[in-house]
Amino acid sequence: MDKFVIKGGNRLTGEVNISGAKNAAIAIIPAAILADDVCIIENVPNITDVASITRILYDMGAKIRNVNKSTLEIDPRPIHTHIASYELARHIRGSYYLLGALLGRFNHAVVTMPGGCDFGVRPIDQHLKGFAALGATYKLEGGMVDVRADSLKGANIYLDVVSVGATVNIMLAAVKAKGMTVIENAAKEPHIVDLANFLNSMGADVRGAGTDVIKIYGVDRLIGTTYSIIPDQIEAGTYMVAAAATGGDVLVKNVIPKHLESISAKLEEMGVQIEEFDDAVRVSRTGALNKCNIKTMPHPGFPTDMQPQIAVLLSIANGTSIINESVWDNRFRYVEELKRMGAQISVDGKLAVIEGVDHLNAAPVKATDLRAGAAMLIAALAAVGTTQIEEINHIERGYENVEEKLLSMGADIRRVHIPEPAVAQAI
Repeated sequence: MDKFVIKGGNRLTGEVNISGAKNAAIAIIPAAILADDVCIIENVPNITDVASITRILYDMGAKIRNVNKSTLEIDPRPIHTHIASYELARHIRGSYYLLGALLGRFNHAVVTMPGGCDFGVRPIDQHLKGFAALGATYKLEGGMVDVRADSLKGANIYLDVVSVGATVNIMLAAVKAKGMTVIENAAKEPHIVDLANFLNSMGADVRGAGTDVIKIYGVDRLIGTTYSIIPDQIEAGTYMVAAAATGGDVLVKNVIPKHLESISAKLEEMGVQIEEFDDAVRVSRTGALNKCNIKTMPHPGFPTDMQPQIAVLLSIANGTSIINESVWDNRFRYVEELKRMGAQISVDGKLAVIEGVDHLNAAPVKATDLRAGAAMLIAALAAVGTTQIEEINHIERGYENVEEKLLSMGADIRRVHIPEPAVAQAI
């Protein structure tokens, strides 16, 4: 077990390269199950969530080869089971995408209920509603979801709430179903578009991804493909906020600036300078930070996955800011850790009221989940003194080489191994 030790106060300067999108990768890798041949996936982030989902496919029989550090070769033809390992799948939210992929290939899937970050119930009722509309039946037993169908047929499906997970799963199940499937009130996130592009590169016929109506015309087979994953908007946004928090000047490279518009707009409102290029954004700050109100929303609104990070910035801004978390029920667990560093934050349900302070002070903290861990990194970089962050395994689920990237921009960060506590000998 490791921890990060960060001496705050250094301005981040220079440049940082953004890795492939975590949320796209954990949907696209299961989608390879549907192919009749080898898939080569490029710009894959080297993070533990990707390692976990890849291990599940390997356990089911897929042949997997690391071509290089960011390219995976997946041969799904030897997959011999419709059951995903409970032990491997229970720790990662993206494991539920195996439901749609296995259902699309075998007309039968057995997968554990989703894991991942613990900040509220992850209902899959919309996923199951979609599968049922396509002709499947399901049952929940022993923490496993068992979905099966004699055959899958296209259907009109209206999602009661905008759900990225349900949109992905229905797309995966529908691409080889007979006839046309229409998903209304679909999620519009960039990784939905990326998944659609990946499926289409295999011969699927998916139209309208990125809008709230997606039409899928079923095909008989999907071929192998070579495909490159989009850059990670949340990793990019995290480094943008880190640059702002430290009064730095950073060129964030390998990004799609349009995907960052909601983040850039709020940073500019707070007094941060943003300069856009074709595939990069430059973030710099010299003056004070202004207060700002934020409401998380499905894309193209402000992303919930950036909420903890922006809260750190608001905690050192002038005045009173309000965050309205409209996506998750319990995403303010990190607030207690920030308060240990001197942040003035009060939470009432889905609202957080933040009174800006002059500066944060170092304290021992922990990463309570992936994005909370990113928030702790930003807080430590901006704080006075040396902060220790424990449970950094959460951070490594979604950020590739975070220590090296921060070091390259001038951060004072090091990884320290924490010895496991000795087990007392029985007398």
